[in-house]
Amino acid sequence: MKRTILLFLPFLSCLFAIGQAAAELPTVKPAEVGLSAKVLAQVDAKMEELVKDQRLAGGIVVIARKGKIAHFKPYGLRDREAKLPMEKDTIFRIYSMTKAITSVAALMLHEEGKLGLDDPLSKFFPSLKNLKVYTKNGLVGLKGEPTVSDLMRHTAGLTYGRTKIPAIDQAYKKAKMLDREVSLKPMISATSSVPLVFQPGTDWRYGVATDVLGGVVEVASGQKLDAFFRERIFKPLGMKDTGFFVPKDKVDRFAVNYNYKEGRLSVKDAPKTSKYLENPTFLSGGGGLCSTADDYMRFLLMVSKGGKLGKERLLKKKTIRLMTTNQIPKGGGWVTFGDQIRGGVGFGLGFSVRVKMSDWDSDGRVGEYGWGGAASTHYWVSPKDDLVVLTLEQVMPYSFNTEWALKGLIYDAIEE
Repeated sequence: MKRTILLFLPFLSCLFAIGQAAAELPTVKPAEVGLSAKVLAQVDAKMEELVKDQRLAGGIVVIARKGKIAHFKPYGLRDREAKLPMEKDTIFRIYSMTKAITSVAALMLHEEGKLGLDDPLSKFFPSLKNLKVYTKNGLVGLKGEPTVSDLMRHTAGLTYGRTKIPAIDQAYKKAKMLDREVSLKPMISATSSVPLVFQPGTDWRYGVATDVLGGVVEVASGQKLDAFFRERIFKPLGMKDTGFFVPKDKVDRFAVNYNYKEGRLSVKDAPKTSKYLENPTFLSGGGGLCSTADDYMRFLLMVSKGGKLGKERLLKKKTIRLMTTNQIPKGGGWVTFGDQIRGGVGFGLGFSVRVKMSDWDSDGRVGEYGWGGAASTHYWVSPKDDLVVLTLEQVMPYSFNTEWALKGLIYDAIEE
């Protein structure tokens, strides 16, 4: 009897592993969740047109309504040179789509009382207590320290070092910000030598804030960022293909990243020679992850369902509201990139948020939240429509082509 039990143990372990595996995302026909299949067919046509016109090599569009997947299709090729098709489990560089995951990690720690949203950064990194602010008349002291919430909503005054202000840009270069060979905490310590572009909390500027937030997560949790992500977010949600590098046994699913210039696509980063094949020293909470459509849709559905997916609750509903409603202080302005002002678009603790309509993205809707990544990946969520849309491709520099080509069509597909 004892020998029989021992022989049976591997089988029991296998069953347990299967039981522990994440459940498949619920899938329905469009009509079951109030979407027109006929209109969604135009999404297929538009994606095929973008591929034919060489605006992208291939892509994936996932549409969920009422918490269920109504459309999940790949288009074109993940590798034009090798003629490999885009597939549902293709792995993408998601760049700044990493930011929302880092924000969720920080908010989980906030709920546990391990960090406060108003905590100054010097609580976690004392070297950041004496940051300086750049002005035309020279550097000045802080009127108030940047806080954890400033990092989440990009109001800390940090940039990516591309300001065209030599004193700032040279400081970023000297500090080796975002260098994959520099570990996270030394990188953040080097931030102390970088001037802020405004007094914290007074304006909005995109930059390395979420990378610094990743360091805060490490200090507050006592774990490396990749370990926290894996144990506290990826495993509970079933995000089995998301990480800071692509393991050797998954390289065949990794998409080529392309440059688009003058109507042509050229290889920017090939899977078999990519830097993403090695686990980086610098764990970028602002832009370092790779993921798949299924994995990231699990994350988005967790957020859209108020912090819970299946039996797994990561955040409380009231915390999710902080992520998905505008948190920029009064007078802080709208999301802005250079001369491009996204009128009516604010920022929560992790996502951009449409506060009111404007000429910017006229197909958007008030209450819509989302963001994207440098290789033209993007997602948006419309709470009042109970709609989640994810579009993935690999084309740089960033382009709104896919989002703007599809958004109006997808909203038009709503029949109820």
